[in-house]
Amino acid sequence: MGKKKRSDEAANLEKEKLLSPERVKKKKKQKHRRILIAVVLAIVLVVVLIFLVYFVAGAMGKARLHSADQAMQAERMLTEETEDLTEEEQQVWQEGWVKYQGQVYAYNEDVLTFLFMGIDKNDEVVKEVEEGTNGGQADALFLLVLNPHTESISVIGINRNSMTDIDIYNEEGAYVNTVEAQIAVQHGFGNGVEESCEYQVKAVRNLFYQIPVHGYCAINAKAVIPLTDMVGGVELTALEDVKRYGDKSGALAVKEGERKLLDGENAYSYVRSRDTKTFGSADMRLQRQKQYLAEMMKKLKEQTAKDLLLPVRMYNELANYMTTDVTADEVAYLSQIALNYRFDQSSIYSLEGETVQGEEFEEFHVDETALYEMILEIFYEPVEMPQR
Repeated sequence: MGKKKRSDEAANLEKEKLLSPERVKKKKKQKHRRILIAVVLAIVLVVVLIFLVYFVAGAMGKARLHSADQAMQAERMLTEETEDLTEEEQQVWQEGWVKYQGQVYAYNEDVLTFLFMGIDKNDEVVKEVEEGTNGGQADALFLLVLNPHTESISVIGINRNSMTDIDIYNEEGAYVNTVEAQIAVQHGFGNGVEESCEYQVKAVRNLFYQIPVHGYCAINAKAVIPLTDMVGGVELTALEDVKRYGDKSGALAVKEGERKLLDGENAYSYVRSRDTKTFGSADMRLQRQKQYLAEMMKKLKEQTAKDLLLPVRMYNELANYMTTDVTADEVAYLSQIALNYRFDQSSIYSLEGETVQGEEFEEFHVDETALYEMILEIFYEPVEMPQR
């Protein structure tokens, strides 16, 4: 019966072609249209599912970040220096408040803070090392602060030579003592991955009055190459002549005052190179790093607006280059909220202070008053006190 039915259908089709060719053409067009519609619907369904997973992951990331925030015990050391209170202030005073120059401040519990570390290692793959001092120094240190109350992003550049308390460990990984030293050396202790990052987070918190840090990301220096290329390059005006990193011929990656779209290789030289024989070269490199970061974030926001999945793809692409405790679903959440946050040149801060020559290496001594005021500005909010 099956063969006869197919034979009859073929005969009828041939007959219809002879008697009504236009009708046959119309049927073919309708069939092709149905197939096309089915394919388009399938593609739309896949896209919808991808974005549904993306936003569900974002919701999970949000829950995890804020859950960790609630569990985090922040020692608000600023409160130790609170000024004398009026009678009215004493009556309404709450734990964790600060009074400075007559104004009362409360810590903003909703800010999210992340530490980014650029590690001076050329390896393309992050590797665990033996305990000791082989973890690699944190030549670039930046705190990224997201404030949902003002819908703004702040970035604080930390001079690698900033003097603060760091912990010393021996080759067995046992704690030895705490000394004042350049903050960048802290990452060198430990296993070069999670352990070293946790040490570095502690050192940064020591410097910043124990502010909470909700996550960290340590990236080997060469990650700048694929990171830059994935956003289509970063355009900037060079602050100074910069040599190609590792090029003994002295060839320049970019000239001072030159406006240039940096590809990955040139960007790597721009943020990595410095003349260690020149006094204060780390200070100038930090200015270049801040400039690059500002332009990179601007470009990343532009590209993410066109492709919401870009940050997650970048996270996966850079997995071998980095050590982080920030998960993919947290990245999805952060990229969703940060897309609409304000960020410009005024959002980038630097520690004020002075670079001096120590007994062996340069030392950057932080201006404590300026640091205190910066922390109040970024992490605290004014409290309206009742009037007499």
